[in-house]
This record gives sequence, C-alpha cells and structure tokens, in this order.
Amino acid sequence: MKDIPFDQPATLIDLDGKTPIIGTVRDCVSHFAIFKASAKEQARILLTRPVFREGRKTRTWLLNPDEIAALVVRLEAEDANPA
Repeated sequence: MKDIPFDQPATLIDLDGKTPIIGTVRDCVSHFAIFKASAKEQARILLTRPVFREGRKTRTWLLNPDEIAALVVRLEAEDANPA
C-alpha cells in the first residue's frame, strides 16, 4: 500500500456502526493503531481515490484491517525516519 498518500482524505468506518472518523489516511491509521483488537477487526478505511490491489482486476475503495495494519507499520517507520 505504498501508493496511498497519508494526506489523502479518507474515512475510518466501523462495521458495528460507531461514528466514523473523517480526516486523512494518516488520521485514520493513527486512530486504528490505538484500537483494541476487537475494534480493529471491524474497522475499514474508505478512500477518496481507489487503489489497485495485486491479483485483482479492479481498483478498490476499501482497505481491510490487514491492509490498515500495514499502513500503521509504514507510518511508524516514516515517523521514526523522517526524510
């Protein structure tokens, strides 16, 4: 998910129906990082620009928990080593 900019507008949604978080991908990823495991399982990020996924013919608007977790790792790495 290296092609997703952290400043892209996005919405963090919860399949349980809790209030969404509207902000940037960075905001959504930061909130996801502090969720409990049960909340992480229900979280999705709705993008404003779809992205390609390897092995799929079409682009997607939603990021699943495993993909969001990968963005958490990327964000932490970038914050630890600013360019």
